[in-house]
Amino acid sequence: MNELRACIVSGVFLLAALLGAAPPVHAQDASRATPPPGKVLVFVFRSDRQPVAAQVPVLVNLVRIGDLANGTFAVATVNPGRTFLRIGEQAVAVFTLEAAANRSYFVRVEAVSSVRPVRTEVRLVNEVDGRRALAQSRLLGAAPAAIGAAPRAQPPAPVAAPPPPVAAAPRVQPSPQATAAEPGGDWNFALIATGGAFKLANTNQTVAGLASTFDATSKPAVGIEAEFRHRAGFAVGGEVFYYRNDLAATGLSAKQQVLALMVNGKYYLRVANWFHPFVGVGVGATDAVYSGDLKGTAGGAAFQGMAGMEFRFENVGLLVQYKYLSSTTGKSGSDVKVGGSGVLAGVSIAF
Repeated sequence: MNELRACIVSGVFLLAALLGAAPPVHAQDASRATPPPGKVLVFVFRSDRQPVAAQVPVLVNLVRIGDLANGTFAVATVNPGRTFLRIGEQAVAVFTLEAAANRSYFVRVEAVSSVRPVRTEVRLVNEVDGRRALAQSRLLGAAPAAIGAAPRAQPPAPVAAPPPPVAAAPRVQPSPQATAAEPGGDWNFALIATGGAFKLANTNQTVAGLASTFDATSKPAVGIEAEFRHRAGFAVGGEVFYYRNDLAATGLSAKQQVLALMVNGKYYLRVANWFHPFVGVGVGATDAVYSGDLKGTAGGAAFQGMAGMEFRFENVGLLVQYKYLSSTTGKSGSDVKVGGSGVLAGVSIAF
């Protein structure tokens, strides 16, 4: 009889130790949940490269779902359609996604260290990465799971009635993967195509010893850029800019074509996730080619400055900028000023 009682007591203590080591059920369910029929789940989790102490408020469709600290996540159930996320308080990031019914979306929030007020980077990640991050995070408002120590053995006591069985959580089926929005890492690559109105700064000049008058308006004026962008806002890249102008001298008619090869540096100020004003400078060289009744080429150094704004929608952006280009071609005494200024618009694609 004593041996039977000792076995029962040992079994009770072993069961208590195993139950004490189990993580909270509601935290498991939240990280693996799938949306109700016809609805959408939006998981928002925070993962800082360098932990930042401040908390970041998160609103989904104008409803505040909580303040995220590093290593925590929150989840919202929304209707299908356009869903708006507002993240941050003073430096606000706005994120928009087109949500489909019966899908789960995973949004990563990262606070940027050494920036005050706290600024965040927001991006959509695929389900595999999202589920993995949630498994390492804590549901907002849930206490961290702790492994309890096995209780010290006590003298035999009357055996209590066993607690009612806990229903097992239903097996969760993975939902279709959400499409990743942008690549990770500190740098990304972008191509930019521009075109617009560009005018020469000097219309009356001497070309090949002849007094000449330029048509100030360039037709066309187009450019293409390739640049590497850092998440902190800095960018560096190269640009090819082409423009053409008619010119007339006494009894002569010709065309001037200018090709500018530039190396540019820019700084993008992120006012919101979709709005990035920028300034930049560039150095390089120009080559002027003359055709028609005047023929020849001339080259020289070039310098430029630009200021504008870009509207980014995931990997595609629309931009407008003011450009000022200064360049003189040819030798001293027979040089021609080919610089000018103008307003250009364009499209960018980030990879």
